[in-house]
Amino acid sequence: MKVALAFLAPALVALLALRLIPAGIAIGSSMRHTSLVTGETSFVGLGNYATLFDDPTFLQSVKVTLVFSLIVNPLQIAVALALAVLYTRKFAGVRFLRSLVILPIAVPPAVSAAIWSVAYRPDGMLNAVLHVLGIPQQPFLTSPQQALWCLIVLLSWIGVGYWMMFLIAGMQDIPRALYEAAAIDGASSWARFWHVTLPLLRRPLAFVLVADTVSNFLVFAPVQMLTNGGPQGSTNVTMFDIFTRAYSVGDLNLAQAEVMLLVLVVLAVVIVQFRLLRAKD
Repeated sequence: MKVALAFLAPALVALLALRLIPAGIAIGSSMRHTSLVTGETSFVGLGNYATLFDDPTFLQSVKVTLVFSLIVNPLQIAVALALAVLYTRKFAGVRFLRSLVILPIAVPPAVSAAIWSVAYRPDGMLNAVLHVLGIPQQPFLTSPQQALWCLIVLLSWIGVGYWMMFLIAGMQDIPRALYEAAAIDGASSWARFWHVTLPLLRRPLAFVLVADTVSNFLVFAPVQMLTNGGPQGSTNVTMFDIFTRAYSVGDLNLAQAEVMLLVLVVLAVVIVQFRLLRAKD
């Protein structure tokens, strides 16, 4: 027992120092209020949480975050799965095409955001292509209706290749004999995918679904670089709203309360996803 504790001690200390203690501090901070005028700190209990739920900006950020996640998560996973199925087949140029999809992973997200910000400009590449096709110039990042979709395209361009790699790894672990047996029985390509690939790919898919959900709930850098939460709050996701409260407004206590709410929402979504996937096993 002592030997086991000795081996576990570094991990337990790291868990305590890097997770549990900061979490406790954040919870305590979320229940206090520091006056921006006098600097005095007082205990307000759940007052910060009540303030958030009365704040239209916070409610708008929650709405934007949920809409964003409901669109981008299925989109990224569906495209990643389709590409994984395509690129596990053998045909000329498959390695090169797979490398092109994976390439955006090697580029830092901030650099990707900078590249797409140039493409989205009124005189950028995308409007130049639209002009050639005879389509009117689009506002992209300056339109409340288009800005969120622009972010979804950017983040999908970055994330699809990353999630595709996990799915390809999972598909390569599926025994080829199962596909050969299904083909002998006369199963079509769709039937083999539905009855062989999907059931045996459930664990990698579960990981990708949960990891992608958490990742998209925590999106910040592309929002800051491309839209700064605008226009008209249409891209003000929760992480950016937290940043604004903490570092622009200077209300760290209210920002900590928003962090706690975000953590609870992410946990709830992940738990539901795990239960749904487990129910299908």
